[in-house]
Amino acid sequence: MRTNKPLILFLVVALSLWLALPAFAADGGAVFKTKCAGCHGPEGQGKVGPKLAGTSLSADDISNLLTNGNDARKPPHKKAMSSLSADDVKAVAEYVKTLK
Repeated sequence: MRTNKPLILFLVVALSLWLALPAFAADGGAVFKTKCAGCHGPEGQGKVGPKLAGTSLSADDISNLLTNGNDARKPPHKKAMSSLSADDVKAVAEYVKTLK
């Protein structure tokens, strides 16, 4: 039984790290506050940019806009937001959908 303790300890630590990995993923709220709040407001209430709180756009639509841009939009959204990683884009899109 004594030889199983290191194995059990290893498994517990490995499982803990595995469960904690999502916590290390992109934080949509933090990215939004850093990259988006200047124009859209810290609560998505709109400022220079349009209100995002309660938007009818889906998370996929938001991700697509951030990833590809849209000529019909005002800068900076005419072009892709190249400063955002794919994980950041997804996290921001999901965060925007939580704004009410």
